[in-house]
Amino acid sequence: MSEPPQLVSIGYEGRDLSQLVRALQSCDVQVLIDVRLTPISRKRGLSKSALRDALGAAGIGYVHHRELGNPKDNREAFRHGSTQSRMLYRQLLESDEAMGAIHHVTELLDEGTVALLCFERDHSQCHRGIVADVIAEEMPVELTCV
Repeated sequence: MSEPPQLVSIGYEGRDLSQLVRALQSCDVQVLIDVRLTPISRKRGLSKSALRDALGAAGIGYVHHRELGNPKDNREAFRHGSTQSRMLYRQLLESDEAMGAIHHVTELLDEGTVALLCFERDHSQCHRGIVADVIAEEMPVELTCV
């Protein structure tokens, strides 16, 4: 019986670009899925184009799936553990667009280790935790949080 694919959950909070890349390399990540609705950051190198280029130079693919982003008006309550905001986000993942993105991630997992990226360092305070749960419902995965 083969091992389940590796899914990595990572936040860049408290990390710079080089620390993020090293963490991804240490987990042998093949592709990073950016699950931010809007992939911009005040931190140098962590906005979409610069991040994609830096990851490419490190041999890591980059895919932005805005369909998996948490709407801005839902984020604050989500961070504070609101059950309602978590349920709202989970419902958003049931859309055809979001499920298409989830299926794309499962296809990528067939080819190697995939990482989900957002800002929050703590997986449990970020919507990527729910994304990981939905992926795990689609296929067995071994989840690592870094």
